[in-house]
Amino acid sequence: FPFRLFPLREHGMNWRARPLTCQEIQAFRKSREVMDRFIRAYKLMLGFYGINLVNEETGELERAENWRERFENLNRFSHNNLRITRILKCLGEMGYEDYQVHLVKFFLTETLVEETLPNVKRSALDYFLFTVRSKEKRRELVHYAWQHFKPQSSFVWGPRDKLQKYR
Repeated sequence: FPFRLFPLREHGMNWRARPLTCQEIQAFRKSREVMDRFIRAYKLMLGFYGINLVNEETGELERAENWRERFENLNRFSHNNLRITRILKCLGEMGYEDYQVHLVKFFLTETLVEETLPNVKRSALDYFLFTVRSKEKRRELVHYAWQHFKPQSSFVWGPRDKLQKYR
């Protein structure tokens, strides 16, 4: 069977690759070798997107030296957004929920605050945000997005009354 670098429990674009089972996920998570390879693959993809993993413990990220040219690629080719969504979902499956939060916040910052990735903004808001497993962290990220979205009155990813009262 063909394998995926970031396997999921759902079918993807490759119809020959079969979805993961819960038992396979548990086995992967218990294997130090598999998890080390997973983090290496994650770092490889981040590098392709112009991002560095600064801290393997926390999942903290920063722009790589070549971020300008890599962001140009991200802005030009929207198929990357599907891959990023897949990576985010896989991070959650493999127990790296904190990594999810850092990657989503990175893209929210680059799209809404820095405005370096305008063509990634819709995917960040429509898909990336909602891959985050932790309801509390997802709420924090939605609030962060709302705070930086322009115009705020057009923000549709959360109820305005709750966003205004949040914390």
